Amino acid sequence: MNTFPQATSIDQVLRYIKENKLTFVYISKENCGICHVIQPQVQEMLTEFPAVKPIQVSADDIPEVASQFTVFTVPALLLFVEGKEVIREARFVVMEELHRKFQRVVENS
Repeated sequence: MNTFPQATSIDQVLRYIKENKLTFVYISKENCGICHVIQPQVQEMLTEFPAVKPIQVSADDIPEVASQFTVFTVPALLLFVEGKEVIREARFVVMEELHRKFQRVVENS
């Protein structure tokens, strides 16, 4: 079950990044099988990091997200700290590695 808040506009995404110290942006597409497989794993991982505020963006519904964040493939997983992108993973994500990266960033924020 998807528990990420769903973005309805690029402005909402940018505002969300600006308003939260630690923001996770999950960019996906409806017809992306990998997106649907990785998302529950990422949701589970994020339960360990309650300070990280997630939001999901459908590149189908908001196509300008691709140019705004220079995304060429989905899923794209972006972590922002105080509005600055610090982690970017795309397409094939190694969850253990992503977890280590998140842990490092969160501990130092």
